[in-house]
Amino acid sequence: MPTIAVDKAGLFEALGQDYTTEEFDELCFDFGIELDEDTSTSQRPIVDGKQEPPQLKIEIPANRYDMLCFEGISLMLNIFRGKRTLPNYRLVAPPKGELQVINVDKETSRIRPYVSGAILRNIQFTKASYDSFIALQDKLHQNLARQRSLVAIGTHDLDTIEGPFSYEALTPEKINFVPLNQTRSMNGVELMRFYENDRHLSRYLPIIRDSPVYPVIYDAKRTVCSMPPIINGNHSKITLKTRNVFIDMTATDRTKLDICNNILVSMFSQYTEEPFTVEPVKVVSSHNHQSRETPDLSPRETQTEVSYINNCCGLNLNPSEICSLLKRMSYTASPSRASSDLIDIQVPPTRADVLHQADIMEDVAIAYGFNKLPRSFPSESGTIAQPLMINKLSDIVRMEAAMAGWSEVMPLILCSHDENFAYLNRKDDGNTAVRLANPKTAEYQLVRTTLLPGLLKTIRENKHHSVPMKVFEVSDVAFKDLNLERKSRNERHFAAAWYGKSSGFEIVHGLMDRLMLMLKSAFVTGEEGLSSGPVEEASYWIDEVDGELAAPEFSNKNILTPTLDPTFYPGHAAAIHVRIGGKEHVIGVFGILHPTVLEKFDLR
Repeated sequence: MPTIAVDKAGLFEALGQDYTTEEFDELCFDFGIELDEDTSTSQRPIVDGKQEPPQLKIEIPANRYDMLCFEGISLMLNIFRGKRTLPNYRLVAPPKGELQVINVDKETSRIRPYVSGAILRNIQFTKASYDSFIALQDKLHQNLARQRSLVAIGTHDLDTIEGPFSYEALTPEKINFVPLNQTRSMNGVELMRFYENDRHLSRYLPIIRDSPVYPVIYDAKRTVCSMPPIINGNHSKITLKTRNVFIDMTATDRTKLDICNNILVSMFSQYTEEPFTVEPVKVVSSHNHQSRETPDLSPRETQTEVSYINNCCGLNLNPSEICSLLKRMSYTASPSRASSDLIDIQVPPTRADVLHQADIMEDVAIAYGFNKLPRSFPSESGTIAQPLMINKLSDIVRMEAAMAGWSEVMPLILCSHDENFAYLNRKDDGNTAVRLANPKTAEYQLVRTTLLPGLLKTIRENKHHSVPMKVFEVSDVAFKDLNLERKSRNERHFAAAWYGKSSGFEIVHGLMDRLMLMLKSAFVTGEEGLSSGPVEEASYWIDEVDGELAAPEFSNKNILTPTLDPTFYPGHAAAIHVRIGGKEHVIGVFGILHPTVLEKFDLR
């Protein structure tokens, strides 16, 4: 969990009450956070000739991004103690009536496709609030933004730049500006060389270094505001005297982009002339249909069940009592008119951690008091307690393979590029595997697209054991999928390998028959959560991988089996076909591995 250091005197002043260390520790426990250290009882360092003031170091749950700064901690504790209500975060029009605009070039889709923005008008910084503003950006970068790889935040003095702004992607040589706190102008290539030994910024350079284009944000006069995710321009840097702050954010993940924007402006809009107001920015991005006004500070509407909360907590609260408890946790709640068992809830933009009904139930328990909850086991369970269907199917396959005498192994999901492709006589088309951007070792370069390398490496490391060896794995592999937001998808696969003094083709064939027989039975009867039509509609067969479908009763002139798989010995491999609901699918392949594959994995 992240640890946030806050000024002790400043926090107690914001809370309107002084606490002893024990009392504040108790308050933190009641709220679900933890006091890690009170530095007033220890020797503090000397800073600028003065001893550092006492600090409270507080451990914050990893999902409470709204409490990664002094402002969030003091606000949430005051709401919890009933000293204030949840602020009404509002979007307000700019003084001249026209929103600032960020025009997005389509070339940005090649590197960081999403952008967002906001403006804090007439803000007044103190030294403490300015430091907290910078620290929150750093905390978001390190946690939610995954070291700036998912989201990068830039802040600028709006009075030094002029809109409309443009977000572009240019070759490094075309980008020239003076980086933050520097005096010399550099282009993108020079900037990379300049910061490659910088203790702070060097860790972010690999994010875009190998890209043919770098992202850059210009103002109307072609002044560079920032080159995300590396550094801002010196021209628009903010200071204690800054009154209008322009915030830009670029990202590869739209969801986390919106969360970061909401958190940053919500926490620091309290320092604007009209507290808790934010000026939106219009993003024009027609090429990828991402045009919109940001941020969106409207609360999310959801519902929770009174019976679910009472069953999980072992309580007997009525809707009004639950609503009162939820208000202490920064929700807006009221009994639903549709049902006496429902509560209508508005989740504020600061609470990105609230995803399910269980999160709301947990907050009710916190507001009620963990120590006040009944200590007996609830007589009625409020949980569903059923596995995902993909996990249930995996367990069935896993159990059948184990009962057939095979041993399950669990290799690492990362492997080298050669192990995933060259060692298996396969070619990388560049659009299949998810590669690590900056691998620390050649052994872990990409996320596997097949379970086979892990099985073969396991056998290789256990060759000193007696043969035959029969191992299997049921786990995920990953593939690139540019149509999805995160550009990749997981698939659950099953693989088995037999190693002995003969090929073992018939043994692997027998395991496959056993598994397919079991799955066929499930398809037919609808057992274990699976359903299908009559018996004849759930059938399987095998066919040599380099020919047309051999079984005439299942023949379809438009369906061909896969081409010859070079991983296997020619003429000694078969594709597994299945017909479900009248549709035919190729779901797998098995065979004798090619001698070159065995040699590369040191198994000959």
